Formats: sequence, structure tokens, C-alpha cells
Amino acid sequence: MDLAPVIIRQLIEKAKQAQAQAYAPYSRFPVGAAILAEDGRVFTGCNVENASFGLTICAERNAIAATVLAGARPVAVAIVGNQHDLLPCGACRQVLAEFNPDLLVVTQDANHKTQVRSLRELLPGAFTLRET
Repeated sequence: MDLAPVIIRQLIEKAKQAQAQAYAPYSRFPVGAAILAEDGRVFTGCNVENASFGLTICAERNAIAATVLAGARPVAVAIVGNQHDLLPCGACRQVLAEFNPDLLVVTQDANHKTQVRSLRELLPGAFTLRET
């Protein structure tokens, strides 16, 4: 699946809006994510930190939870954080792969260069209990 440039821009913008809501008092590294569902809806999430660091929840996992709650399935995710070309952490890659191993991952760096990568490229050989 290819994403139209207008869709990519919309996802980046929604991720930036979510990033503005992040709760990141410890890392001071707010992250936003926007997931495009098969039906065209967009679901967002931001990181929510906790003083007990292991309880912190990443933006991507918050966005996928909102997607699943709405009964939708993801086709792409955009991630933004402090003007870096930010990729999902390993835990987020695994969680995203649970719902779509062919998910497209959109990032944008400080120079507004956008990249689209496949989740399979970022997480080859993802763990699964399903027979393939």
C-alpha cells in the first residue's frame, strides 16, 4: 500500500497535535502518534510517563489501544518527537505487529524530510503465536 502525500501530511499533523498533549515530566521528550485505520479514521496517542518508569506508556501503544477500542484495524502510523526522525521502540514494534505486520511507519526529521518504512523492515521475524 502506498500513502498519498496528503495523507502523510495529515498523519504527521495529527501526531504533532497528540504530541502537544504528552505527559513527559521526567524525560522531557514528548512523543505523538497517529494511526490511520483501514476505514480512513485516524486515532492518536501520546506518551504518558510515570514516576515508576516501567509503567510509562508510549504514544504508539496509546494510539493502537484507541484504534482497537474503536473496532478499527491499522494500516499506517506516524510518529513525531522533538524534531527527530523517531522510530518506535522494540516493545511498540511488537505491539503494532500484533495488529498489522505490514503496517507503514511514517517519520519526519527536523528538516521536514519524511520517510515511510514497513514495520516488517523494522521488526523482521516478529514474535507471533499465530500460524503463518
